[in-house]
Amino acid sequence: MYSRRRLLGAASAAVLSGRASSGLLAQAPERSNERAGLELITPEAKTAIQRALATLSRRQITQGEFKGAFGSGGYAGGVAVCGLAGMAFLASGSAPGRGPYGKAIERCIDYLVRNTDSNGYISAQATGGQDRMYGHGFATLFLAEAYGMSVHSDVNDKLGSKLKSAVKLIISTQNDQGGWRYQPVKSDADLSITICQIMALRAARDAGLHVPNETRARCIDYVKKSHGADGSFAYTLGSGSRGGSFALAAAGIVALNSAGIYDGKEVESALGYVWRQKPGGTINGGYYFYSHYYAAQAMWHAGGTYWSGWYPAIRDVLVRNQSGSGTWNDPGVGEEFGTAMGLIILQLPYNYVPVFGEG
Repeated sequence: MYSRRRLLGAASAAVLSGRASSGLLAQAPERSNERAGLELITPEAKTAIQRALATLSRRQITQGEFKGAFGSGGYAGGVAVCGLAGMAFLASGSAPGRGPYGKAIERCIDYLVRNTDSNGYISAQATGGQDRMYGHGFATLFLAEAYGMSVHSDVNDKLGSKLKSAVKLIISTQNDQGGWRYQPVKSDADLSITICQIMALRAARDAGLHVPNETRARCIDYVKKSHGADGSFAYTLGSGSRGGSFALAAAGIVALNSAGIYDGKEVESALGYVWRQKPGGTINGGYYFYSHYYAAQAMWHAGGTYWSGWYPAIRDVLVRNQSGSGTWNDPGVGEEFGTAMGLIILQLPYNYVPVFGEG
């Protein structure tokens, strides 16, 4: 899709040449194209992954109106959890119709396709789901990855037109600032919704769908304008304070990475901000899984000691805090959401899913 960090050239190098003088980065580790991989997945982590995959698969509804969805927690029947669970299965190495979770992936596809309307909006509001453009972004991301990874023409025929409509809806609802908001219309924008859409567009373009360069450029402009002096990113451009949070710092990095930006002052200072929130202890509230989903991706793309220092820390937290049933719970959202997010994080070193790939 877009040029990876190692291909950026002299302009980015010139920006990077002054980064060591930044106080925000005084304690930041080294970056590198090299990444520790499968050796970081310990036997305990492998066991945790297998338990979580098996439990998540058992939690999927296999018949009736909600076939393919997941039924508990704050987003029961929602398309966001369905899309994220599908991503977790893809990250294990299964693909539509192939591998231990191939059938589960196909059920996710079927559910999301059934809940895509004539405008391309993926939403289960009619059946109780209220995840709005969050859900649309996560669902489109999964469908794009499934489309790109499928070798079955019947699967691609089934979801291809729906995926194209879903991508077109994202492109057409980008607002004048370059971002997206809760509803599938041009209005205001916030970073947490915007990251969901740009990741979906990245996956779609990787899978061969057309995404205009103008859409990418406007998104980059929006995210960079959201960057604050503390190294994080503001929730909205109209925020009274430019200060952000751990979740927004991580999301901002991945938004830029998804648009092909792997270097520059915004990425570098945000990496330093995120690094200072290195995980430890227990899983708590406050968007824990949402934050670490993006933080792990940011560190994976940064590589070097960013990644080799971060992954073991979050790995050990997840292994230590997995429930007896093999799940992770996200307060207010539910076990299926937390389990899907935890699985995506733990399985990043497998490098099976292109949008999470090292490039």
